[in-house]
Amino acid sequence: MTELIKAKVSELLANQTADRVLGWKKGEFFYDETPAVFQAEELDDLVYDGFSAPNLSKYLIKESKKEGKVIALLKPCDTYSFNQLIMEHRINRDNVYVVGVPCRGNLDINKIREKGIKGIQSIKEQGDELIIETIYGTKTLPREEVILDRCLCCKGSQHMVADEVIESGEPAWEAKADRFEMVTKLENMTSDERFAFWRGELSKCIRCNACRNVCPACSCLQCVFDDPASKVQAKSNADDFEENMFHIIRAFHVAGRCTDCGECSRVCPQGIPLHLLNRKFIKDIDTFYGEYQAGADIEAKGPLTEFNKDDVEPSIVKERGGK
Repeated sequence: MTELIKAKVSELLANQTADRVLGWKKGEFFYDETPAVFQAEELDDLVYDGFSAPNLSKYLIKESKKEGKVIALLKPCDTYSFNQLIMEHRINRDNVYVVGVPCRGNLDINKIREKGIKGIQSIKEQGDELIIETIYGTKTLPREEVILDRCLCCKGSQHMVADEVIESGEPAWEAKADRFEMVTKLENMTSDERFAFWRGELSKCIRCNACRNVCPACSCLQCVFDDPASKVQAKSNADDFEENMFHIIRAFHVAGRCTDCGECSRVCPQGIPLHLLNRKFIKDIDTFYGEYQAGADIEAKGPLTEFNKDDVEPSIVKERGGK
């Protein structure tokens, strides 16, 4: 697939459709891929495989403001975030040529390690299997067993926006799990149990800001948590109140705009399931305002940014929601 993508972007750069490409390159480790911008002579470093997990949409906020046109390689799930940022006037659409790339679900290196595989040197995808070279020899794993959790709740293989799409000829990836299953479990807990769950998770937070920095919906020029006047600009949490406040305020901030891309949980070095906060809001919005998927349609009005006379009132929320 990498070579197919390279051939396409080389063609687009040669015919001057664009002058650079936003894609992925290897990081410090082969499984740690990172967003990068490539010129035509740098395409040897472009990669695309099961570890090309980063959502590239947010990087287009700045890249689309530069001179010239940029080719953006977007997976189906990335296009929801792209559309949402278009709706918020954060991306200059005229300066972006979207090439949709297929996705079979991204791989989770931690799940691979949890299988007891150590000393990993390289991983090759071969159909539905992973061929893993280690210092102890070759191991194999079914690909489906080590897919990122967010991909198990995939929204589908269709690109919500694309100037052209590269077809792989392989079967489309399909969702394997109910994305609201854990949210429902949390809702069914007592308030004390829920509080204990979230205190246990949020107490791990080291305020590295990785979740905020990677989130496409967090695109403010200056975050309130970086404002000295807010008195909460410290990189570390002073107490458990600040641990709670940071994540709860961030979840409220992206409510109605979060596309459920799952980047927040993917990059968290502490393994906090931050996406569950966002999914709770998504589930409630679907319940009280009707089914809505942020980024699916740039013409759609957001349920929290448009007023209708039949919108629920606080008293009705209590009656209908029960919590």
